Amino acid sequence: MAKSALTLKLERQIHAKTQENQSMYGCFEVTIGYEYGRAGYERIDYLTFDTKGIWRAFEIKVSLSDFRSSAKKSFVGHYNYYVLTKELYEKVKDEIPSHIGVFVDYRYVKRAKRQELAVNENVLKEAFMRAGAREANKLYKLQEKGV
Repeated sequence: MAKSALTLKLERQIHAKTQENQSMYGCFEVTIGYEYGRAGYERIDYLTFDTKGIWRAFEIKVSLSDFRSSAKKSFVGHYNYYVLTKELYEKVKDEIPSHIGVFVDYRYVKRAKRQELAVNENVLKEAFMRAGAREANKLYKLQEKGV
């Protein structure tokens, strides 16, 4: 399923912000777990890892129904955030748990509180590497096509 223009916009915003820190690395659509050649059980919209060993997980939500859906929210990092539009944030700010941060319009409007990792760190590292390799493969395929 293709991503909406709004989803892509929010992705660009969080990527730009996290890349301001040159010691932080990020990947989109990081799938947690991998068994018997099949993808895992949970997908993180955007996951970062920094040189201090801190993991941050970001859930991108573009609508009220998306925010309130029963889909799993992948808050597995030391710090976990929603990435929202300003309009959506105003509608849902009272529904956001106190330990979850919020990112809106290139800035953090609510800081996350540090948590223990929800999964083993090695699981996160494996998932991060798979996502990075997937993205590198996409680039190579584009280059082969001359794009």
